[in-house]
Amino acid sequence: MGAAGQGLSTDEVDGIREALAAGRKPKVVFTAAAGQIAGQVGQVVELTDPAVSDEFVVVRFGRDELPFSPADVAVAPRGAGRRVAAESKPEPEAEPVAAEPEFVLERAPVPEQAGGDESRGERREESKVDVVESKPAKRPVKAAKPKVPAGLTVTLQYAEGEWTVAAQQGSKSLAKPYVVKPAEALRMVALVDVPGVQEAVEQILSAERAEAEQQAEKLRAELAEIEARLAELREAG
Repeated sequence: MGAAGQGLSTDEVDGIREALAAGRKPKVVFTAAAGQIAGQVGQVVELTDPAVSDEFVVVRFGRDELPFSPADVAVAPRGAGRRVAAESKPEPEAEPVAAEPEFVLERAPVPEQAGGDESRGERREESKVDVVESKPAKRPVKAAKPKVPAGLTVTLQYAEGEWTVAAQQGSKSLAKPYVVKPAEALRMVALVDVPGVQEAVEQILSAERAEAEQQAEKLRAELAEIEARLAELREAG
């Protein structure tokens, strides 16, 4: 079982793939490489193609399903579930305490009534209350990492006297092998600027050129023989 700081090993990734095939959703704990959510627990819901992106481990965390790399997560300890989530859950922010109302007392004496005793004088108290509302601070949200495009492979091949070119991106075929002229193949190889490759291509072209010249010479001889025979037949006619 991988430690929380080491990420998933190749064997653990294979084990998760088998668990998903059996209908289970293995629990994982986020490592320090995952950033602010390190230590929290999620569930693996899918493994995408690692050839397309390094982040092929799709983890359900809360209401979101985000892709992560094997270094971002580790297999959760047995029985971690709520305990790991409770230990790693950040302490809740203290409820904002509303400011105590500020009372400002302004006392205004009530004028004495005529003929009344001073003891009957009443004082009215007027209070002013100022209430300050405070808004809770927004919690930072981990931004999903952008997916890196898969690698592009262009292949130039020589087989059975023909040059072909094919293109593939990741596991997707962009162009099936199609035939190109020898001159075009030589120009493509010249862009690589590798002497050994250029020499190999030139040797292939030289061999093909020599064979073509032999066939052309043979055809010329056969054509000359046929023309001579035709001339004899014309004279006889």
